[in-house]
Amino acid sequence: MAKKKVAFVTGGSGGIGKSICLKLIKSGFYVAVGYKTNKKDATNLTKKNPAIAIQVDVSSRKSIKKSIQSCKKFFGQNIDVLINNAAISQEKSFEKISDTDWDNMLVSNLRGAFSFSQEVIPYMIKSKWGRIVNVVSISGQWGGHNQIHYAASKAGLINLTTSLAKLYSKNGITINAVSPGLVKTEMIANELKTTSGKNKIKQIPIGRIADTNEIANVVNFLCLDEASYITGQTINVNGGMYP
Repeated sequence: MAKKKVAFVTGGSGGIGKSICLKLIKSGFYVAVGYKTNKKDATNLTKKNPAIAIQVDVSSRKSIKKSIQSCKKFFGQNIDVLINNAAISQEKSFEKISDTDWDNMLVSNLRGAFSFSQEVIPYMIKSKWGRIVNVVSISGQWGGHNQIHYAASKAGLINLTTSLAKLYSKNGITINAVSPGLVKTEMIANELKTTSGKNKIKQIPIGRIADTNEIANVVNFLCLDEASYITGQTINVNGGMYP
């Protein structure tokens, strides 16, 4: 990279997000660690690192705008890389999903990425360089069982990725999705205890669930100049669960 670039990672305080932040820092990026409530873990990531912890609620356009301005004020430059990683999950049978459950899921997992991308893309267009990576899920490709609303939100995010790439790749902005299978995070801990979760593990050809660093490595590569001809893609990192 010609100059040190700024990366903003939503949901950066734990799990996959934490690993992404650490990997980007190691690769030479300035990093804004976005968090909603977990300030302690987000702040811990900034110690002795070129990073800042920034509170952001991706369901609020006002909060997104404020976080972008905080990032620019701290680093003195606009966001070059956006990692839309913030998400919620919920184990619930289809019959019991309420309208509120559905709305909350799509606002957090899909509209948040839409809103944040819409806010930062103009800056990327001006600099003629940008990277957006949306962290999706294998459930957005093959459907959900006890989390149909989660699967639908991730499927929508995959389509958003493709659509934005068609619009803005000509401006030097690559937009891709990384689709993990089962990963060692707190978010899926409960799912892995269920019968359906245990059956999913049995279906992994590589024979195990992923480490968060294995997802972060792929996200990091897509943010580099070396990945300049990869756009509009959904990169599967699932141990062979889904082609």
